[in-house]
Amino acid sequence: MTVGLKTWECLPSTDSAESSTNSNSAPNLAELAPTKSSENFNNLLNNIEPIASSTSSSSSINDNSHSHNISALKKHLKAPAKSGRNHAGAKYLASQYTSVKRAFEISSLSVSIPLMFLNLYFLLFYFDIRKWYFIFPAAICGILTADFLSGIVHWAADSYGSVEMFLVGKNLLRNFREHHIDPTAITRHDFVETNGDNFAVIIPALGYIAFKFMYNSVEQIMLDYNWLMYLFLLSVFVTMTNQFHKWSHTYFGLPRYITILQDMHIILPRIHHRVHHVTPHDTYFCITTGWLNYPLEKIKFWSTMENMIFKLSGIKPRSDDMKWALKTE
Repeated sequence: MTVGLKTWECLPSTDSAESSTNSNSAPNLAELAPTKSSENFNNLLNNIEPIASSTSSSSSINDNSHSHNISALKKHLKAPAKSGRNHAGAKYLASQYTSVKRAFEISSLSVSIPLMFLNLYFLLFYFDIRKWYFIFPAAICGILTADFLSGIVHWAADSYGSVEMFLVGKNLLRNFREHHIDPTAITRHDFVETNGDNFAVIIPALGYIAFKFMYNSVEQIMLDYNWLMYLFLLSVFVTMTNQFHKWSHTYFGLPRYITILQDMHIILPRIHHRVHHVTPHDTYFCITTGWLNYPLEKIKFWSTMENMIFKLSGIKPRSDDMKWALKTE
């Protein structure tokens, strides 16, 4: 599997090279046209013909070229958006975020955050200074486990199922379909919408840790302490995964310490995550730190899993993802 752009995709075509050397050829306005998010496009369409015609009147040799470019520009501006918030699929998927889903996310945060602070209190209360050396390995193992789990969930949600599936379709898979069409949509989500699902996932683990601390003997707690520390740190990194993911799509306004962590690859870097967003979105699924992306790609982990599933079930990956990408109305 090849990651990134192929060599021949980076080379300029002969046609473009020849056209750039021809001083009499007019620029291709369709290629220079901005994205469709501007509110002034109607004015642009109404005013561009008089401007272009007055400019071209001084040189009759370019009349046909100007007319062609004006027509191409109009066609480009009126065509369905290929991606972004104005894409038909992105608009529909964004509209499916309901008040019920919002209430679920708020409830998840209301339960998991108090549990997190309760478990932190227990961990500090029973902390033995003689075991200080275990905290760093537990954190590393927690990060690696969270990164791998994020990859598994991301890969499965990207590649299989559909938005029409009962319960999980609109509540889970919808987010992944929207994200490939409009990658920056996540940057417009608030803390609740961004992280609500991840906080819901860790509630069983946090409940288990709290139960162990409250109902086990001191001796048993000390025996299980390293395991409980690992589970707690794993839960913390799981909750932060989608926030790290959101920051990897945020190019303006991030605090300096966040960009430093990204540059040091302690959390998911922006340029690293771009690899996943190259169509067909079939690699680099781990989004907590991205540490496991390269080794998993090297051993062809994802493609092997997809080949096994296809041989057993005949199901092709990302068919639903492609359907939403091609939606025009």
